[in-house]
Amino acid sequence: MITKQGIRFLPYFKSVIWGGERICKYKGVEQTEDKIGESWEISAVAGHESVVAEGPYKGMMITELIDCFGAELLGTKVMERYDGKFPLLVKLIDANDNLSVQVHPDDELAKERHGSLGKTEMWYIIDADKGAKIYSGLNREMTADQYVERLKNNTLEEVLAVHDSHPGDVFFLPAGRVHAIGGGNLLAEIQESSDITYRIYDYGRRDARGNTRELHTELAKDAIDYTYYDDYKSAVPDSEVADTVIARCDHFTVNRILLDGEMELEFDETSFTVFMCLEGEVSVGGVKVKRGETVLLPAAMTNVRLTGQGVLLAARS
Repeated sequence: MITKQGIRFLPYFKSVIWGGERICKYKGVEQTEDKIGESWEISAVAGHESVVAEGPYKGMMITELIDCFGAELLGTKVMERYDGKFPLLVKLIDANDNLSVQVHPDDELAKERHGSLGKTEMWYIIDADKGAKIYSGLNREMTADQYVERLKNNTLEEVLAVHDSHPGDVFFLPAGRVHAIGGGNLLAEIQESSDITYRIYDYGRRDARGNTRELHTELAKDAIDYTYYDDYKSAVPDSEVADTVIARCDHFTVNRILLDGEMELEFDETSFTVFMCLEGEVSVGGVKVKRGETVLLPAAMTNVRLTGQGVLLAARS
């Protein structure tokens, strides 16, 4: 029987060309390498499976936990739908510089090409410099041929939908949506468990050896949703509502929780729950979690008590 307590994992810090120093400062840990752009808080991506940080399962990989406990950890619905695989990838992202303009394939295309899940994701802006931007979607209807022509003419930036970025803003990005995180943003990302990215445009940047990064023009061509939408950004209501759904789709539901004192939550056994502490210090299911930390609650934990003061994201599949 699995422990009725939250499970914390060691983060995997990823150094990238556009990374910075915010993540380690935010988490209150020492920075041991330059340009950290991502902290993978919970991952079952092959080669980067999260390892339990403490407690009775210390040193075990998340895949080993699933092998041992199955539906007790994942939940009955998740276990069946994802064939015993952890379906989410949970990250912190520090964009010290602009990320490349990119798109992710949906489940059907990703399975056909890569034998993988697609990548629908959501972003919650934790902090943003003055003037920071998020690029999400297109500012006009387009065709695949027009997309290719704009890449040739180096005018793709002209058709991107640009949004001012503020703490508390939420962006939901279904697979197929062209997007980029602008420099100056620190955010939480919750996504399908996939590391498949089609890089469309990279501002002509070069790495330390003078090389440009690979672009995936043709792969992206069939993955992009060229439709124009008017709901690319949904700001979290500025209210006193303690528990608010901020993203919901077929792959995950994410709530923002404003905790001031105590809160009792009840879940069913269909899914695990991931809690990310964005501000403050709280106790989640008997585990203390401070700003920048993440904890996984097994599906067998159907009653959860939260105490303390802080802002949390709670994600379920």
